[in-house]
Amino acid sequence: VQLQASGGGLVQAGGSLRLSCTASERTFSSYKVAWFRQAPGKEREFVAAFVYNGGSTKLYADSVKGRFTISRGNAANTVYLQMNSLKPEDTAVYSCAVGRPPFGLWTRTESWNYWGQGTLVTVSS
Repeated sequence: VQLQASGGGLVQAGGSLRLSCTASERTFSSYKVAWFRQAPGKEREFVAAFVYNGGSTKLYADSVKGRFTISRGNAANTVYLQMNSLKPEDTAVYSCAVGRPPFGLWTRTESWNYWGQGTLVTVSS
């Protein structure tokens, strides 16, 4: 499974960005999909996850709840992360991942099997 994250860039605080995670094939239908981020000098942390074909079950980190939305993309092999009301502390490299972990393990990096190359998001104050 090959994944690629895109859509990062430089944005002012309060602005919005939409990240895309694209799979090399129609992969997502049998997987759960997650977004993680890693800020400079910090460990990778969970951002959001959902079951691609699993209805409304979604999980968000407390730090992004109400501001970020994970969703299916318009194409069958794409997942979005819509980021609104961005803050300087959201600055990080954002990566997508797929796997089949149980809900209770979604926030753990080691639960996810396949990772894409990240995209850098920089939020200026």
